[in-house]
Amino acid sequence: MVPERTYERLRVRGVRVGTASDPGRTTGVTVLRFEGPAPTVVDVRGGASATYDTASLGLDATYGGRWAVFLAGGSVFGLDAGRGVRDAILAGGGGHRAFRHPRAIAPVSGACLFDLPFSDGPLPDYAELGRRATLDANDRVRSGRVGAGTGATVGKYRGRRYASPGGQGFAQGRIPGLGRVVAVVAVNSVGAIWHPAQAAWVRGATIRGRLVPPTAGRRPSTRTAPTPRGTNLVAVVTDVPLDRPSLHRVAVLAQAGVARCVVPSHTATDGDVAFASSTASGKPPEARYPGELGDTVGRLAEELVVRAVLAAVSD
Repeated sequence: MVPERTYERLRVRGVRVGTASDPGRTTGVTVLRFEGPAPTVVDVRGGASATYDTASLGLDATYGGRWAVFLAGGSVFGLDAGRGVRDAILAGGGGHRAFRHPRAIAPVSGACLFDLPFSDGPLPDYAELGRRATLDANDRVRSGRVGAGTGATVGKYRGRRYASPGGQGFAQGRIPGLGRVVAVVAVNSVGAIWHPAQAAWVRGATIRGRLVPPTAGRRPSTRTAPTPRGTNLVAVVTDVPLDRPSLHRVAVLAQAGVARCVVPSHTATDGDVAFASSTASGKPPEARYPGELGDTVGRLAEELVVRAVLAAVSD
């Protein structure tokens, strides 16, 4: 039985987090819902990502506001969660009008991880999971095997049968005089989990009850060995007002947090993706040098991602 985790109260203004898992608890969806269209950017490092409406989050895009960001299981099937998220927001009176059209829109973005079972059974209704997770959004967040982390595993470098449980992780912090930052992650990695402060492996491939760490340059012993598939999904939200270039720096540094504690990460067969959003409006605080705010928030985001990854796999 998966141990219950204690909820932690979310303290970043303008965002709520909701989760939903399928009845069999093999997969799920996590939604970060904003009070309005929050400026959002994305950084994609994995070579096999599954993403939903991320092209318009580029720095050269005209519009980049999002009403929600979702993280989901299900690989490309999980992208259906976007429809459920959007429909729930619109049904609740959210969204805004665009180009003077009478119908409201609620742009959302997301990314998915690979947790599909190796069987030919029916797939969960990811649109319904997205809708339920959106309606569940509140100020209490729990780490563990919930939401997008429900069916996640880590340490697939020796094959999926030797993998260990992954999960969803959460961490938040405060920058005095500026504001708060939160990181939500779904850890479903090819790599093992390294604890930087303890200088020790804490979870990875387990063979005969023993954790076997990854070895650089090692190849599978047979040509028929399955390709390891995994993904680390990250969503960072701050109530510090940041422009889009600064948010991109935050997303880049959040990915650095993944690389510090997931080994290997950003591989050809994973889909590592990091979103960064700001719920604040108004002019950013004055900076002493170009990029200072992005660096400051990003450094905290990097540390929070490390803490969230460790929380995701903590018993």
